[in-house]
Amino acid sequence: MKPPQLRFVPASLSLGTALLIGATVVGGVGAAATDSSAARLPGEGVVSQSLSQAVDFPQECRLFPRKNYWNTRIDKLPLHRRSKAWTGAIGDSGSLHPDFGPSFGEQSEPYGIPLTVVDGSHARVPVSFYYDDESDRVRYPLGTGTRIEGGLESDGDRHAIVVDRDSCTLFETYDTRPAGGAWEAGSGAVWSLRSNTLRPEGWTSADAAGLPILPGLLRYEEVASGSVRHAIRFTAPRTRKQYIWPARHFASSDTSSALPPMGARFRLARNFSLQGWSPQARTVLRAMKRYGLVLADNGSPWYFQGTADSRWPIDLVDELKAIPASAFEAVRSQKLRISSESARARQLRR
Repeated sequence: MKPPQLRFVPASLSLGTALLIGATVVGGVGAAATDSSAARLPGEGVVSQSLSQAVDFPQECRLFPRKNYWNTRIDKLPLHRRSKAWTGAIGDSGSLHPDFGPSFGEQSEPYGIPLTVVDGSHARVPVSFYYDDESDRVRYPLGTGTRIEGGLESDGDRHAIVVDRDSCTLFETYDTRPAGGAWEAGSGAVWSLRSNTLRPEGWTSADAAGLPILPGLLRYEEVASGSVRHAIRFTAPRTRKQYIWPARHFASSDTSSALPPMGARFRLARNFSLQGWSPQARTVLRAMKRYGLVLADNGSPWYFQGTADSRWPIDLVDELKAIPASAFEAVRSQKLRISSESARARQLRR
């Protein structure tokens, strides 16, 4: 097997998972400057097109089975013996940063990773990948309404996340670009939301860790409902040349055991007080205690991700910036593993 591809954050970025600037959407709100090119893009039948228009995860589907790794509680797991080293390597003197929220200043669109929902009638088009040997080379339901992280002019990660609500299939691409009437991307992965299947060993996905992105995003509708029942994706500036279950890919050349590997899981300490926090912030903090954070990409320290949604309250986003990094601890998530070839997780008694 050839060595896995290494994906590093370009020097032009400020180490975040994306510079979410300019949310031009092909064929959607804010696309006046690109309407002529949008008309030439393949694909149709989208449900929603604008980043400023809220899109909820479809009720017809579930984000992976109930006993999937992402949906499994970790509040009873023992601490990892390298917990202090890993949290120190990420940075334990600062605070967490919510990498999502409403628009600011000249940016007219919300920050975050957008979701596009389509139905089974949406045309599927070929995509050219530059990590083609680690990508699912099938047709993807991309089109003029596909939401790209940061918009068409972004120089960030440019993720596209599309859910087919009829088949409950998740399509994710990285560095997604319309090109001459076609589509190209850095990498792409397709997931059945009804399955616990992992990527092939050593393969990337649309994320550096070879994991799906969507199940790790905070979504406004779930926070507003008062219940978040899954782990949350986050980034770290330096990671180890290693991945641990259920991650399948690393993105580093550093072999130091003081650095966390891709797939490392952290939780908010049990004794962290929720008093004084707003109800919606407590919902997020409770999820961080019960389900934790999953290290999925290189980026700014303790940046955790959510969907691009204009409904995110600025007061909540500001409040979440006060979560101290020192309150987190790494856990022995391998205790959940039943099989190295499945994301189905052992359920611990509570």
